[in-house]
Amino acid sequence: MKVEQISIFLENKSGRLADVATVLAGAGINIRALSLADTTDFGILRLIVNDTEKAKQVLKDNGFTVGKTEVIAVEVPDRPGGLAHILSVMKDEGVNVEYMYAFVQRSGGNAIIIFRFDELEKSIHALQKAGVVILKGEDVYAL
Repeated sequence: MKVEQISIFLENKSGRLADVATVLAGAGINIRALSLADTTDFGILRLIVNDTEKAKQVLKDNGFTVGKTEVIAVEVPDRPGGLAHILSVMKDEGVNVEYMYAFVQRSGGNAIIIFRFDELEKSIHALQKAGVVILKGEDVYAL
């Protein structure tokens, strides 16, 4: 039920994002989802890739600071209210959303939202109880 995500800490300067993409491309790593958050001095690039361990190692070998985190990938109907339902379930359970990002494969289908919750196991149980589809890591890596 959990998905492995890597986080890369980047200096906020021209070319650093391109460097990450080039390193991953050279290693044959495919990016499945990403999120970039920045401040004045640095950014955090969060990636879900098709081979987490290989990506982590090749980035470290190229001088990047890389961490690994577990997140949850949830399938949400691509319609008004889809996200509101998920967030209502979490609110009712008292679970905090630390961050999230989403992608849609095709309009009118289902969106996939990547969540980092403060209580992962509690959130998985609450979502399952609410009938929400939680994707397995291998399903997300293969998208």
